[in-house]
Amino acid sequence: MTATIVGFPRIGENRELKFITEKYFKHEATEEELKERAKDLRQHDRKLLLDSGLTNFTSNHFSFYDQMLDAAFLFNVIPENIAGLDLSDLDKYFALARGYQGKKGDVKAWPMKKWFNTNYHYIVPQFTADTDVKLAGTKIFDEFVEAKEDGTITRPVLVGPFTLLQLSEFHGCVKEDFVGAFIEAYARIFKRLEDLGANWIQLDEPSLVKDLDEKELALFKALYEPLLLQKGKLKVLAQTYFGDVRDAYDVLLKLPFDGIGLDFVEGRKTSELVERGFDDGKVLFAGVVNGKNIWRNNYQKTLDLLKKLNVKNLVLTTSCSLLHVPYTVASEELEEDVTKHFAFAEEKVRELVELDALLKNQSPEFLRKNAELFEKPRVLENAELHQKIADLNPEAFVRQPEFAVREKIQKQEFNLPLLPTTTIGSFPQTREVKQKRAAFRKHEISQEEYDEFIAERIDSWIGFQEEIGLDVLVHGEFERNDMVEYFGQHLEGYVFTKKAWVQSYGTRCVKPPIIWGDVSRKEPITVRWSVYAQKQTKKIVKGMLTGPVTILNWSFPREDISIKESTLQLALAIREEVLDLEKNGIRIIQIDEAALREKLPLRRSDWQSEYLDWAIPAFRLVHSGVKPETQIHTHMCYSEFNDIISAIDDMDADVISFEASRSNLEILDELKEKNFKTEVGPGVYDIHSPRIPTVEEIEQALHRILGKVKKEKVWVNPDCGLKTRGEKETKASLKNLTQAAQNIREEL
Repeated sequence: MTATIVGFPRIGENRELKFITEKYFKHEATEEELKERAKDLRQHDRKLLLDSGLTNFTSNHFSFYDQMLDAAFLFNVIPENIAGLDLSDLDKYFALARGYQGKKGDVKAWPMKKWFNTNYHYIVPQFTADTDVKLAGTKIFDEFVEAKEDGTITRPVLVGPFTLLQLSEFHGCVKEDFVGAFIEAYARIFKRLEDLGANWIQLDEPSLVKDLDEKELALFKALYEPLLLQKGKLKVLAQTYFGDVRDAYDVLLKLPFDGIGLDFVEGRKTSELVERGFDDGKVLFAGVVNGKNIWRNNYQKTLDLLKKLNVKNLVLTTSCSLLHVPYTVASEELEEDVTKHFAFAEEKVRELVELDALLKNQSPEFLRKNAELFEKPRVLENAELHQKIADLNPEAFVRQPEFAVREKIQKQEFNLPLLPTTTIGSFPQTREVKQKRAAFRKHEISQEEYDEFIAERIDSWIGFQEEIGLDVLVHGEFERNDMVEYFGQHLEGYVFTKKAWVQSYGTRCVKPPIIWGDVSRKEPITVRWSVYAQKQTKKIVKGMLTGPVTILNWSFPREDISIKESTLQLALAIREEVLDLEKNGIRIIQIDEAALREKLPLRRSDWQSEYLDWAIPAFRLVHSGVKPETQIHTHMCYSEFNDIISAIDDMDADVISFEASRSNLEILDELKEKNFKTEVGPGVYDIHSPRIPTVEEIEQALHRILGKVKKEKVWVNPDCGLKTRGEKETKASLKNLTQAAQNIREEL
């Protein structure tokens, strides 16, 4: 083994897993059909990897929903209310992922959080004092045997015990309570895999790239010192990614791991650590091909790096799982002058194979062809834009007057009731909406027909919102395919793909646009439909925008300029849109920063200088030019915000809404402690579940919110946009939301 991968996309080249799973949810496919289709996808992927020249790769990277949820079921971390349901094991699994509401019970989904610094979301396992950790599942063995029967000995991959404990939540217990049980369970996995003929197991431990104190390092050693004594002939790879392991490097070297996987792309100190010394008895799995971005690898730079390492046993690999990039460039219809610069999952595998050959002094033509890509600049610079950014002064990033003055002005301006109700922005993107958009894109219907359809959708949903008594309305975003791609399509500097889908969570896939060059606004983006919607009602309709940090973080960014520079370009473009909306009579403007935390460095010491010092001002630049009576909202979802509450307050928005329902409103304590000035809309129900919350549930959530936040500061809203939900459940849920808000108002 001289080249391998950390993991591979699960969803299929054309999102086959998404479509068959959603058919299963709708009872249009059987469990047997779902499992058979999944097996076909795994077989297809193995053949692709082998045909690409890779002879060693992982198994068990596949998942029906999420690898952390897979691990919970593998180790029997299942609550009693799920275990006792009269459902199949697969339906119990999906119940924890999505929630379940039916004749056989009512189950809320487990919390969902961002997977480190990515837009992938994982399900957070929940431990209680009654949790009985033991080896209970067979998935890891089944998928190894499946590959073996096809003639391939794979390297099974599994979330390691340290990361599993670090990312889980504990109620009435602590993570140390389960150390012994996990050692026994993982040891049983080692023995079973060895008996089945496995040579290696890969234990993913990305938590090692975060700041670790002595207690956390002690937990890591307490898990692995006894566990590695029981590995037998099976070789164990400790795989890390998304950063460097500066706090744990010496510990990793001292423990009897057979291989250590390190990230040379995002790991700022990885090269320095390895050059300091590496154990000749271990194999270094060097993550030199970027598993998170889509640009071609510069072979000469990579070869120069590898030669500096002077490591005896070396395997080339990706910096992380290829889960985070699209499947293949071959599916795209862009010009070859563009696509030649891109490497998706399939192409990254070939890059590894070519780099491996070059390291062995074979196939020098690979290096020559690759060097041609980097001989001259890929794009021309927009000198005027760069000068505009250079000329920005500190006043451009500060809104006047201060928040407290604006708040009083806006209370008088809008005269909203206590606990004003609204939604986050989007309404269901039904099959009909998607079909109309596709028909328009293919020129099967005219601009007039498409516009008429969009107007009809807006009219219908404005009427519904008025009917149920929402206070601040939205137009529903029916004209938008995606909250980032839609904006990118109206900006200079972007390239768009047709099939470059990436899994965000479960069956939810996104198609990040690619920042190709300098970014600027070429025309108004949202003004037309925002103004149209406002004319249909006397109530306030919010203008809906995506913020610059989120557009950047949910795009594939350039690597030839800094992330900060790209974000400021986007901020200037969205600022122009904000001012145009205000000029056209839109009085409340929501600028979503759902992904604000996503690129936050994993090490706290890097937060300010590496990110917050420019990301927060970039948001302020967007709205600093509006009038005091224009109210600025923002929205964030599915991240851990508690430790950056002060930074969020510094964004100087007037209202912030955020995900809080799956995380049990835990953020409220932090808001209270930090004297958070911004008005808040903690999501009162989970839109990522098909469950319809009852009026009583929402009332209970509001009582909890009002116990922590002043009533004058509270807004009532779902926890995210509603585009992925069905119309029936959306309308029922919003009716319950407005009724609950009205009931609490009467109590107050």
